Amino acid sequence: MQQDVNELILSIRDLEVSFGGVPVLHNVSFDLKKGERVAIVGQSGSGKSTTIGAVLRLLPGDGSITGGSIRLGDAMGEPVELADASEAHMRSIRGKRLGLVPQDPMSNLNPAMKVGAQIADALMSNGLRGRADVKRRAVELMTEAGIPDAERRYGQYPHEFSGGMRQRVLIAVALAGEPDLLIADEPTSALDVTVQRQILNHLQTLVDARGTSLLFVTHDLGLAADRTDRIIVMADGRIVEVGTPREILLNPQEEYTRKLVAAAPSVTAALQMEAPGSGAASTAGPAPILVVQDLCKEFTLRGQRGGTVRAVDNVSFTVNRGTTTAVVGESGSGKTTIARIILGLETATAGQALVDGRSITASRGTERRALRRMVQPVFQDPYGSLDPTHSIERLIDEPLRIFNVGDKGSRRRRVAELLDQVALPHSIAQRRPNELSGGQRQRVAIARALALEPELIICDEAVSALDVLVQDQILNLLADLQDRLGLTYLFITHDLAVVRQIAHNVLVMKSGSVVEEGSVDKVFLHPEAQYTEELLGAIPGAAFAA
Repeated sequence: MQQDVNELILSIRDLEVSFGGVPVLHNVSFDLKKGERVAIVGQSGSGKSTTIGAVLRLLPGDGSITGGSIRLGDAMGEPVELADASEAHMRSIRGKRLGLVPQDPMSNLNPAMKVGAQIADALMSNGLRGRADVKRRAVELMTEAGIPDAERRYGQYPHEFSGGMRQRVLIAVALAGEPDLLIADEPTSALDVTVQRQILNHLQTLVDARGTSLLFVTHDLGLAADRTDRIIVMADGRIVEVGTPREILLNPQEEYTRKLVAAAPSVTAALQMEAPGSGAASTAGPAPILVVQDLCKEFTLRGQRGGTVRAVDNVSFTVNRGTTTAVVGESGSGKTTIARIILGLETATAGQALVDGRSITASRGTERRALRRMVQPVFQDPYGSLDPTHSIERLIDEPLRIFNVGDKGSRRRRVAELLDQVALPHSIAQRRPNELSGGQRQRVAIARALALEPELIICDEAVSALDVLVQDQILNLLADLQDRLGLTYLFITHDLAVVRQIAHNVLVMKSGSVVEEGSVDKVFLHPEAQYTEELLGAIPGAAFAA
């Protein structure tokens, strides 16, 4: 049905974008009404970010619009063509008409500049003058964005803010020009589910109060369903399906959309909240491989006040062989500190961690080295955990060389075996990490962790940096390796939806302490702690469980 032009804030027709002469966006067309919230979803490389880059005329490198139309409605209903607008014209539109909340607050905030000054810059760029007026309005925006004690925090630097608070600063910057259309590009992908919910609740309140339209880019279908009126599904630079959240989640028409729905942990968890046994099958190993007893860790605070903070407070739990135990909680809950102590990268203040009956916390020298061979990590960022100057073969056989296992020939054969185990072709052995996709890099990291045949693998947010389809592939790979090799996992995550898919048991942490533990079914279906209920309630897509 033809839209009334006066209702449209954005109208895109037959948009085409190329990089270096190679087409990457093909005949993209959609409308966005005033006050409407629309999500664009799809895996990495689907064209989501390229689409919004074209709208903002901020395509990277040699990207260019090679066809089609991008029309932005104005207050009088007269459209402005953006596809061929001059840069000077775009500078007058960005901020005032088009606002952007980018993905990574650390890379999008100047670390050497106080946050208040960064918001003030946005205000002055949009025409506000007068030092006192600018500061007053900046403090108002910080308060509106949900930053407490904004007057004091105006003079702080980004590193003094949590991830969620930094994201709120970016929201304040985006709203400085009171834009007609706000574009949010994966604005909460790096945040815990509870912080994510707080940020999105606040963003939604601000958008509704101002009558602002929202274009929300995400790879999380559950999140899109919770927060928008309409979902656009993209793949390979094309729109493959459009519908309401209920239509897309409960009755997807295209095979690609069905794959996205099936692979989305948040959707799967929400749809299975009332289904016992829908996670990993519960199992009890013959004996514990990991025993953590009364573990404590204190850190000394720097600065004038000094003192200490207890990051881990009398934590005890057991992990049986051949099982997956998930440790979940918000940032600052202590879960990564526990992982680092078990890996021997941090020293416990009190308590102990035993692997196969031997104490990691009390071991030194040769004994510590032997225990480290038994426990191997898979870290969150496959980009940062692999040396970009080394070949894949050298990266995978590095643990073998460090522990003097075999000769060059046997190590090469072992690398080939490991590549087979993680379903990577032998042909990549001489390639570098930058030549691989994110999912392939994480498979390399898993292969490296398997090289020494460890007893226990610690996965620290091992899939949180991956898009939903690649995440699903890695989770399936981990489950398959556990079945074939009898592996034991300690799975550190903030995402309870992923826990539902992979874990047998779960440990819920808050402020360094365990607030609840048990089987996945018990914790999901019969949570005892209020905090656990809050975490479960923050899983996107819950509205579609019925």
